[in-house]
Amino acid sequence: MDTINIAVEPLRAFLVQIGAYLPRLGVALAIALAGWLVAKALRFGTVKALHALNFHVLTERAGVDAFLQQGGSRRVTADVVGLIVFWLVMLGALIVAFNGLGLSQVTDVLSKVLLFLPKLLVGLLVVVFGLYFARFVGQSVQAWCRGAEIGDAELIGRVVRYAIVTFVVLIAIDHIDIGSGLVQQTFLILLGGVVLGLALAFGIGGKDRAAAMLERWFPRAQPPAER
Repeated sequence: MDTINIAVEPLRAFLVQIGAYLPRLGVALAIALAGWLVAKALRFGTVKALHALNFHVLTERAGVDAFLQQGGSRRVTADVVGLIVFWLVMLGALIVAFNGLGLSQVTDVLSKVLLFLPKLLVGLLVVVFGLYFARFVGQSVQAWCRGAEIGDAELIGRVVRYAIVTFVVLIAIDHIDIGSGLVQQTFLILLGGVVLGLALAFGIGGKDRAAAMLERWFPRAQPPAER
């Protein structure tokens, strides 16, 4: 009899633990399901609200939607924002669920991802508005150069636009905080190399070319004709 009790006791203790764990598992599943429903509703509402605010027009003019489509994605930027909102809510629900189950290591990992998603959302919005602003400024500079009869107006407008785009992307990367120091240092090194290369090209072999470009951009005033 004692031998049977010794054999059955571990099984009974295991069943007791399962019986005590099942209610917590049920509550965790209910929290996850409720979080999924709320996340789906907020995602749908976010996408509809962005379309109502013509956010898709802004992203289309900024070129972000075209960039996503070139990458093989069928989503537009509004859908990406809605997806980020969905996972914000879903991760919050999963953190509560796993915390109730006592899985602290899982909740720590999910908490880090949850803290990263708002940075990603803000970085995406910075890129969207920054690209739209860069396009607007580039077109304005190009129109001004044409009105001032400055040659290569299209080239100047593109240079201004790409400079703003680069600055905006660096701001977004710095906010997301993914290797921002390495990216900034790499960009500064490349920028310094480009500037040095252009300076050497104009200084050594491109003096005539540079003079011609400056003359085309800023022509000298013609002296008045003698009577």
